[in-house]
Amino acid sequence: MCRRFGRYVLPLLLTFACVAPASAQQTTAPQLTVRDIIDFLVTNQGVQTGDFERDRAAAEAARDTITNALLVNLTSVPLASSSSGFLYRMNPQLGTMERATQSFGAFFVERALTTGARQASFGVSASSATFDRLGDLDLRDGSLLTVANQFGDEDEPFDTEALTLRVRSSTLTGYASVGITDRFEIGAALPLVQLRIEGERLNVYRGTPSLQAEGEASASGIGDIALRAKVNIVATTSGAFAAAAEVRLPTGDEDNLLGAGATAYRFLAIATYESGPFSLHGNGGLVFGGVSDEVNFSGAAAFAVQPRLTLSGEVLVRRVAELGSIELSGNPHPTIAGVETLRLTAGESGTTLASIVAGAKWNVNRTFVLGGHVSIPLVRRGLTAPLTPTLALEYAW
Repeated sequence: MCRRFGRYVLPLLLTFACVAPASAQQTTAPQLTVRDIIDFLVTNQGVQTGDFERDRAAAEAARDTITNALLVNLTSVPLASSSSGFLYRMNPQLGTMERATQSFGAFFVERALTTGARQASFGVSASSATFDRLGDLDLRDGSLLTVANQFGDEDEPFDTEALTLRVRSSTLTGYASVGITDRFEIGAALPLVQLRIEGERLNVYRGTPSLQAEGEASASGIGDIALRAKVNIVATTSGAFAAAAEVRLPTGDEDNLLGAGATAYRFLAIATYESGPFSLHGNGGLVFGGVSDEVNFSGAAAFAVQPRLTLSGEVLVRRVAELGSIELSGNPHPTIAGVETLRLTAGESGTTLASIVAGAKWNVNRTFVLGGHVSIPLVRRGLTAPLTPTLALEYAW
């Protein structure tokens, strides 16, 4: 009798009490930050589970995981390589500077050779991404359940809430490098970021949908500025080895997810092999601070199909310590017999991200190089976009 009452009467009462509000909550107030909107959408719950403390803890864990995934993708992604498309070195026999390589290099993977003494390069790149997945979960189709109630002998939950998110970012990055000596160069990168997020929280009870909340926010401004230095340790006619360091300053707005809110330090080992128009480059690095500590490895192959055109392919791998997954976990409902409550909770931290980059660089005129590439994720972990296109223009003197 208790089981029957719980199955038919109590869920019906919950429907009138909270599942079918007169109007959904909305928030688009300009003073609210992107972080506020995520908190509002993830923690605003209508499904009754009888355990407020557990609901709140699960919602906050899911919110933090989503926010951290956004921060990893917006504030700690690799910036354009500091290596100029044009690299020079002194010819001791002629006493003049000459091109050190036939190719224009890769986009993200560093080359071991430096720009050259008293040589400088300036560039700008523009990219745009629409994120549609968080791990294996689709952000756009309403399948991202945040909480649900389900009878043990039924295949599907009878009362669910699902989150839908639309996240778009655009980044314009200016970067420069200057050769202090033939073996030492310094550089900097300044990202300008625009972020927009829209979302809804939808309750479905026995097939009847009801909008619980919706919100949107946008932000734009300076991201975290990067300062760089690279020293060429060994250089031969066919290969080279170098070390580099990068500091990312917390100049971006942390509340709007434009910045990490803490200084990050990156240390990099770089190896290069050159054979005529073909070159291979490998990087291994450690990152401390910022959004998360991480270990990263990357490799690139570049081929100059003609003196003015270089094709390149890259593989980027990152092990991010503080990036975790989210998953549904179940617990018995405290007041409805035979019902299990499913909550979206944070999984274990430590995630490996991997992507491939393919593109081309074209020497438009004299020392202008126009480049374009597409980045595609190899694994569905963290926050991912199907592809991220980028255009870049560089000038060297």
